[in-house]
Amino acid sequence: MSEPIRVERRGHVLEITLDRPKVNAIDIVTSRLLGAAFVTLRDDAELRVGIVTGAGDRIFSAGWDLKAAASNEEVGKWWHLDYGPGRFAGLTELWDLDKPVIAAINGHALGGGLELAIACDLLIAAEHAEFAMPELPLGILPDSGGIQRIPRRLPYNIAAELLLLGRRMSAQEAKHYGMLNAVVPKDRLMETARDWADKIAGGAPLTIQALKEALKAIEGKSIREGFDVIRSGNLPTYERALLSDDAKEGVRAFSERRPAVFKGR
Repeated sequence: MSEPIRVERRGHVLEITLDRPKVNAIDIVTSRLLGAAFVTLRDDAELRVGIVTGAGDRIFSAGWDLKAAASNEEVGKWWHLDYGPGRFAGLTELWDLDKPVIAAINGHALGGGLELAIACDLLIAAEHAEFAMPELPLGILPDSGGIQRIPRRLPYNIAAELLLLGRRMSAQEAKHYGMLNAVVPKDRLMETARDWADKIAGGAPLTIQALKEALKAIEGKSIREGFDVIRSGNLPTYERALLSDDAKEGVRAFSERRPAVFKGR
């Protein structure tokens, strides 16, 4: 039996592919493997960006493997089970990952699959993809990001439609409301995701991590509160980036009209 995920390094980029036919559902084992992959992205200094996608072109992920959950009696106690670092899907609660992750959404993202996607920093979808949160009609609460993130990614009343009615949203509508960064033909999905990843990876690693650290720290705060957090000295990566050799190298390279050579320090 093949592994439920595939992990591939491509330069400074880590590509993670869900591969559990037929619908790329996520059980405990898969969640732990995803968590291990995202921890590798977090901890390996040579890696700067992650891409997560699904195998095939029909479904990115149908989310929680309900058949496995029912057979293992996970319903009602899943919170107490070991889903690995980052909890469900390895990313939805991996708070100390300060490297960007791109979701290359190759097909429908449903339930926990959508929760995984919206835990990413940039979302690119194939034009046939659809999005839905079907939990409530099943008596399940979508608490791995559905409740917490969807009302922040969509207007509140539209988020309520997805959560309460379980209706499907097209990629085009999701892009209209700002939940997606881009919608592309399916044969250009990975090309686009890799192009974006390479552009990010070409920057100064500390600066990229500092930006994500800062964005997380100021989310939900007023502009003044955001400035207070940034100036507090309590963001270690941000402080390192301000004084880094890479910052000096970037300015020097610009003035000398040459490409910068960033070393992550």
